[in-house]
Amino acid sequence: MKKPILPLMYTFCLLVLGILLAATPADNNGYQVGDTARDFKLKNVDGKMVSMASYKDAKGFIVTFTCNTCPYSVAYEDRIIALHKKYAPKGYPVIAINPNDVSVSPKDSYAHMQQRAKEKNFPFAYLHDETQEITKTYGATRTPHLYIVQKQKDGKYKVAYIGTIDDNSREPDEVQKKYAEAALNELVAGKTVSQPNTKAIGCTIKWREA
Repeated sequence: MKKPILPLMYTFCLLVLGILLAATPADNNGYQVGDTARDFKLKNVDGKMVSMASYKDAKGFIVTFTCNTCPYSVAYEDRIIALHKKYAPKGYPVIAINPNDVSVSPKDSYAHMQQRAKEKNFPFAYLHDETQEITKTYGATRTPHLYIVQKQKDGKYKVAYIGTIDDNSREPDEVQKKYAEAALNELVAGKTVSQPNTKAIGCTIKWREA
């Protein structure tokens, strides 16, 4: 006697769904453009605790979730440095945050972060989100994943752009569209960002195993 096909398919679907849910953080919806972003206080590679409130004169921030180990993050390092050098004087410095769990990705340890920051002479803060709380709150899923936030008159931070830096993750000389720069230029000019969302391209964040 043949077994019913429908119950078997139903069981298979439930199994697949369970695997997907187990692999995805339950509270990783994060911010949307227009939301108010919370501040944070995380440890910088120089040992100091850094928050957005630490930058008294900033008009906003280029909050970049990145890491030491992802090839995409490595490919974007020079461009992130260039973004900081160009826009920090205009009030929008980079704050880089490493979201990866050390037990899953050992070379993303704090010591390795310090080493990488020294090798590349990072001119911006490079923070360690050891608990991954801020990463989950923002909703970052990949490295690199960019959030441009704008400081409001009340001191709060409004999310103005979420996504990728440009349209070529591997070949900087072949970039056609510089999404982050376009958004920052509009913000500096007092305009609304015309393309506030793009798809972040990179490695998946290494979440702490339960």
